[in-house]
Amino acid sequence: MARTNPLQFIQQTRAEVSKIVWPTRREVLLTTVMVFIMASLTAVFFAIVDILIRNGLQAVLNVFG
Repeated sequence: MARTNPLQFIQQTRAEVSKIVWPTRREVLLTTVMVFIMASLTAVFFAIVDILIRNGLQAVLNVFG
């Protein structure tokens, strides 16, 4: 692997960093809100599934217990 001197490394690093496109404040806010909405929906979904499984298991145990 070819070695570069420290000055070339810094120049190449600065060139790569200048290519980064940072998100706007609005984009960050929208994606953050979407993450919270999706996390909430997922939590509600799994809570409902958990309740259904628990009630079903209790019904089965009451029949055979």
